[in-house]
Amino acid sequence: MKAKDLDKKFDNEEDILEYLDLSKAKKPGFDTKRVSVDFPSWMVQRLDKEAIRLGVTRQSVIKFWISEMLKNNE
Repeated sequence: MKAKDLDKKFDNEEDILEYLDLSKAKKPGFDTKRVSVDFPSWMVQRLDKEAIRLGVTRQSVIKFWISEMLKNNE
């Protein structure tokens, strides 16, 4: 299918998913990058306690809290 035909289908709000390869699709700006951060042991203990309370991992707690702080400071 030519690009102009795909564009026309999309513009007409037709379903074009069958023409796309979503196996390599990525959300812009959501690539991951590993960051190493050292925390005092009391912080790690508090993070672990909160993670257990929420039933998630320590990493999830850290990512959620940082995400919330960044959203609130935009």
